[in-house]
Amino acid sequence: MMNERMKIIVRIVMAGLILAGIKIFDAGNFATVLYLSAYLISGYDVILEAVEGIREGEIFDEHFLMSVATIGALILGENFEACAVMMFYQVGELFSDYASDRTRENISALMDLRPDYANVENEDGTSQRVDPSEVTEGSVIIIKPGEKIPIDGIIIEGHSAVDTSALTGESVPRSINAGDEILSGAVNMSGVLRVRTTKTFTQSTASKILALIEETSDSKSHSEKFITRFARVYTPAVCASALILALVPPIFAGNFRAWVYRALTFLVVSCPCALVVSVPLAFFAAVGGAGRRGILVKGGIFVERLAELSAVIFDKTGTLTRGVFEVSSVHADSMSENELLHIAAHAERYSSHPAAVALRKAYPNESDNCRVEESEEIAGHGVRAKVEGSEVCAGNLSFISGVVDDDIRPCDEAGTVVHISSGGSYAGRVVISDKVKDSAKPAIESLRSEGVRKIIMLTGDSEQSAKRTADETGITEYYSGLLPADKVKRVESVEGVRAFVGDGINDAPVLACSDVGIAMGCLGSDAAIEAADVVIMDDDLMKIPEAVRISRKCMMIVRENVIGSIGVKIACLALGAFGLAGMRLAVFADVGVMILAVLNSVRAMFVAKRSE
Repeated sequence: MMNERMKIIVRIVMAGLILAGIKIFDAGNFATVLYLSAYLISGYDVILEAVEGIREGEIFDEHFLMSVATIGALILGENFEACAVMMFYQVGELFSDYASDRTRENISALMDLRPDYANVENEDGTSQRVDPSEVTEGSVIIIKPGEKIPIDGIIIEGHSAVDTSALTGESVPRSINAGDEILSGAVNMSGVLRVRTTKTFTQSTASKILALIEETSDSKSHSEKFITRFARVYTPAVCASALILALVPPIFAGNFRAWVYRALTFLVVSCPCALVVSVPLAFFAAVGGAGRRGILVKGGIFVERLAELSAVIFDKTGTLTRGVFEVSSVHADSMSENELLHIAAHAERYSSHPAAVALRKAYPNESDNCRVEESEEIAGHGVRAKVEGSEVCAGNLSFISGVVDDDIRPCDEAGTVVHISSGGSYAGRVVISDKVKDSAKPAIESLRSEGVRKIIMLTGDSEQSAKRTADETGITEYYSGLLPADKVKRVESVEGVRAFVGDGINDAPVLACSDVGIAMGCLGSDAAIEAADVVIMDDDLMKIPEAVRISRKCMMIVRENVIGSIGVKIACLALGAFGLAGMRLAVFADVGVMILAVLNSVRAMFVAKRSE
């Protein structure tokens, strides 16, 4: 691309020197030949593109307009104007290509996640450098300091700090140790790591992100689609108008040459380059700018929807809260607290629910030889299992109420309450608490300052737990005790353009049904990346209002480009039609406006991280 760009620059300079020579020295009879040489040097590729478009049936594009206008000017003897128009058009195209390439390079540099190799450990302890695509799941790879992590895996030996800025936008390195999960695309900064791969290269995080970035151009916004449709109708219309301007007025006013010149000026002014180039570039720049912040947006259509948000609906656990549960209190009725934790932890042995993890952590001997059989998890309710031959149930109040005949005293403590029964009798309850993220309340306040009218929290937890989280975050509208299907109904009942923010796994159905699905910190989750429209690459909730600001700035820039470009063109078209503007003004209306619009579009990459 750089070589092609240099060739165009050399051609422009050569054409400019020829024109300067004609003006400085009296070329005499050779002037026409020199003008034609300068014209062809600077614009032969534009003419070839116009011919190719005619052959393919796509006649009315900017190459056709520039070719007809400048060749017409040459025929009328306006040699200098014809050459100048073609040269400045090439300058504008060169500038546009450069801006687009810089935007793409910024995104490519940001998402330079694809590793060149992987060091696979052999059976004799040596390592072999291979292509990452050749590494099978379960292999052991060695990652040295300074190397990219090629494949997702679990650290089996070593400790280090990793740079995750390309994934999350977070500049602070993360400390990792044996047993921790590690994602491809990060960079190992210090120690040597032995990692057992948990995925293949094509299934790893880096590959999934790169695939998504390549697919973002398929999700065009309504604005981009409108500009495409507009150009298809607009260009033939201005060609017809120019033809009428060249042929009809001379019948009544005479001076055929003057009217043809006006028509040619009309054609130069009418080129829709500014719109066709700047609007898609603005969306592309916004997607790139968001990516630099660790916000992966799947296309221009979602940039547009984020800008129009009127409601944001949050999941509670793992989204507004840290999702790290701890047992805060134990209330045993018919046995000791230790025995209650014993049966609860064993009943939850095979569950992956955060509450189950907390119970197993609170009873560290859960991994002893206690016999657990017939384990069954009832989604949204709890678990049932036989522990040492006795049926134990652990779950919410409605679930346990259907299992025992005893009166169950309500629990007023804030947190998730797990009620436990043993042998058909109520045994007690365990309260599990989860802490609200530090960024939750500032993010809610920032969204309100951005004009988001409705902020709602949905959770399957108890009323007490939901109220505590709502009070801590400043959310005034919340709904508790919801199953996944209930969350879908709640989201669908909210009017306006709505976003749902969840963890991307349990909430995949809700993410899919919302106008904008936002998954938090779920790069390792296939469900998150597939169901969500926006993926926040870490757990910072402040990146949601940042995404809204980026999107709104992008839409403001798009409106500025559309209104400004069309306004200038209409004014210059009118001036050209009445003979008040020549080719030089036409060049400004085309090339100048395009350069200004492109410069404006690039601004979409740069948005303040925090609201003022």
